[in-house]
Amino acid sequence: MPASPTASRPNAVVAVLALAGIVVSLMQTLVIPIVPELPELLDAPASDAAWAVTATLLAAAVATPVVGRLGDMAGKRRMLLVSLVLLISGSVVCALSDSLIPMVAGRAMQGLSAAVIPLGISIMRDELPAERLAGATALMSASLGVGGALGLPAAALIADNLDWHMLFWTSAALGAVALVLVPLLVPESTVRSGGRFDVLGGLGMATGLVCLLLAISKGADWGWTSGTTLGLFAAAVVVLAVWGRWELRTPQPLVDLRTTARRQVLFTNLASIAIGFSMFAMSLVLPQLLQLPEATGYGLGRSLLTAGLVMAPSGLVMMAFAPVSAKVSRARGPKVTMMIGALIVAAGYGLNIVLMSEVWHLVLASCVISAGIGFTYGAMPALIMGAVPASETAAANSLNTLMRSIGTSVASAVAGVVLAQMTISLRGFALPSENAFKVVMAVGAGAALLSFVIASFIPRHRPAAAVASASPAAGAEADPASVG
Repeated sequence: MPASPTASRPNAVVAVLALAGIVVSLMQTLVIPIVPELPELLDAPASDAAWAVTATLLAAAVATPVVGRLGDMAGKRRMLLVSLVLLISGSVVCALSDSLIPMVAGRAMQGLSAAVIPLGISIMRDELPAERLAGATALMSASLGVGGALGLPAAALIADNLDWHMLFWTSAALGAVALVLVPLLVPESTVRSGGRFDVLGGLGMATGLVCLLLAISKGADWGWTSGTTLGLFAAAVVVLAVWGRWELRTPQPLVDLRTTARRQVLFTNLASIAIGFSMFAMSLVLPQLLQLPEATGYGLGRSLLTAGLVMAPSGLVMMAFAPVSAKVSRARGPKVTMMIGALIVAAGYGLNIVLMSEVWHLVLASCVISAGIGFTYGAMPALIMGAVPASETAAANSLNTLMRSIGTSVASAVAGVVLAQMTISLRGFALPSENAFKVVMAVGAGAALLSFVIASFIPRHRPAAAVASASPAAGAEADPASVG
């Protein structure tokens, strides 16, 4: 086999793939400044306008494992390009929209691009030199948080000074830049599993995930004990149980549950749910604290743009700690890295509970939390890739990304309930109380500590260096039924 064309330009490959990841996470953040105005902008009831956010969540949950599996089968770069085309197309549809249905359709198309980050991590495993893999995958994994943190102030600036449609034209333009650079600088991997796509498995997983996430995201609006919410939860349990039975019996499953049940993969995914919860709790609490009126006694009365600028350093911290995470993983193994990160996240929330009265308090707390997230997000790909063959890398990383997404969805639901139930009255309006924010922070800290406990059950002797040194060919020949 000829030498990989990336051998002389690994920096370019890493930069382009990280850019693609940041573009996708920016897409998810750009809509935040206009969410309160969507009912007026789209001439739709608030409950219907909320589908512009929900549609992206559901589409991302369905697309991530499906596209990951297709990447393993047909080519990871090919599916990365398909994802970027969907991102651009969805952005253009939203940019041309002035009514609800095309906006929801465009946001759903944008959500279908969510597999870019796990695909990028998988391409790195196949193409990068061994000594670059740990740091590169840590950076790619952290790009989700980087794009989110940097996107909020940029989106607020655009929304305050330009027509709101420019948010989506910006997303389309950034996606086009990534679409041009990927085929120029990122080679197509030769590591493919081939085989036939599990159509029934894809439909079953999609149905089960939509039922589950729809119940979680809409439960507060519909009522947690309503027939619709309980019916969706019940349907999710039944459908996913049947789907699991099918996946165990079919010869070429969408998700190899036997591989997923390996101790290293299973506990990494469970810890990822808790970490996803912790990361999103910060995103829900801090912007609200910054924007609440000073008359509350604890709100800081700042603008959305200021809130975005306060959150921006956290993204830079996450990126800065990606190489540190990689160094710790090489020295002590990714399990230790993940446990350290979880403790840092918990400490950051503890700090936030006692320091929340000044802007610099929130900057400090968000940076500490983000440093911990940078550690954990850097360790997750190494743990996953250390337990699966190269031919299943994209599917396994995509499933791990899905687990984080489930954690963020649960965080949104839990925080929504707490902030809605613990309120004060100010000039006739109900606002979340100071204790409500502290409770959400405490729950975020608890989720991080739960992740620490779960991660302690991951097998210890899986250093990132071992993953990096394994060639793609060797990985592809690994027995998928072996115990990690």
